[in-house]
Amino acid sequence: MTSLSELTYKSILNRRETEKAIDLIKTKFPVILAEKLNLFKISCPLVIMDGTGINDDLNGTERPVRFPIKNQQDASGVVVQSLAKWKRWQLAELEVENEEGIITDMRALRPDEDYSPIHSLYVDQWDWEKRIDPSMRKLDYLKATVKTIYQSFLDMESILFGEFADLTPCLPKEIAFIEAETLLQKYPSLTPKEREDQIARELGAVFILGIGGKLSNGEPHDGRAPDYDDWSSENEEGYQGLNGDLLVWNPVLEKSFELSSMGIRVDADALTRQLGMVGALDRTRLFFHQKLLNRELPQSIGGGIGQSRTCMFLLRKRHIGEVQSGIWPVEEQKKCKEAGISLM
Repeated sequence: MTSLSELTYKSILNRRETEKAIDLIKTKFPVILAEKLNLFKISCPLVIMDGTGINDDLNGTERPVRFPIKNQQDASGVVVQSLAKWKRWQLAELEVENEEGIITDMRALRPDEDYSPIHSLYVDQWDWEKRIDPSMRKLDYLKATVKTIYQSFLDMESILFGEFADLTPCLPKEIAFIEAETLLQKYPSLTPKEREDQIARELGAVFILGIGGKLSNGEPHDGRAPDYDDWSSENEEGYQGLNGDLLVWNPVLEKSFELSSMGIRVDADALTRQLGMVGALDRTRLFFHQKLLNRELPQSIGGGIGQSRTCMFLLRKRHIGEVQSGIWPVEEQKKCKEAGISLM
C-alpha cells in the first residue's frame, strides 16, 4: 500500500458534503441492488451464540469478540465477523423461493484486523444471499450475478456525479473476469496482492475467480473459510472454484481495491471436501453444518459489499476513517493529519 505521505491529497468533498454523500449512497445503493437481484431487506444480529458454527471464520485465524452473557449462565456470545452462514440459514427460515433473496445491514467487529488506510476493526456491509436451484451452481450464473452487481456500482456512480459534479466517474463500462490460476500464470513472479494491482490497473474493474483453493504454485490466491463459498468444485472452464473477489482500480490510492467478496455457496459434497482439505471435519457436528449436511438448507449464492469501502471509493477518499467513525492508533492519527486527511 502506498504510504500516506507519498501522495498529495485534498478531499474533493468537505466533511458536511461527505456526510450528505454517504447518506445518499447508503440510502440508494441497497435499493438499486435489491431491485436488480430480487432481494428483500431483513433485520440481522450483532451478536450470536458461540459454538453454533454460524459465525464467519474468515481466514480461520481471526478471533471474534467473545463475552459471557449473565442471564444465560455466562454462556459465551460472540460479535459477528460477517453473516455468510447466518444468511443461508435465514433463507430456509423465511422459506425464500428460488431466485429470490435477502439483504441486510451487517455491522461487525474484527479486532484482529490490521490497521491500514482501507481496514479498521469496524466492518459494515450490505450482506445479501439468494436462493438458487441446484442446476444454477455454474460459473455462467456467477458471472451474470457479478455483472448485475457491477451495474449497480455504475448506477450509483452516475447518481453521485449528478449530485456532486466534481466526483467524475472513473469505472469502465464493463467488468472483466480472470481465473486466479490464469492470473498466477500471467504474473508468476508477483505476490497475490501485486498480481491484483497489475490486473486492476490494466482492466479497471475485474472479478478474480476461484479464491480459496491451492493454485499450481501450491498456495491459494487468498484465504477463504471452508464452509460458505465453494472454492473447490470444478467449473465449466476447467478450473476450481465458483467464487471470487470484485476489484476496481482506485485512482486515489493507485492500487487495486476490493469492493465485494462473493460466490456460489457449498453444497453438502463441497462442504465435506473443503472441511477435509483444511483439517476441520470436526465442524460437521455444529448446528449450521449439520443442517447443510442433512440437506435442510437451500442452495444459494451470496456475498458482502463493503459499505465504507464503497463510500471510500465513490467519494475518492484516501482513508476509510474519512467515511466511518473509528478508533485509530495515535501514530495513524498523526500520519493522517500530516497527509491532510481528516478522520471522523
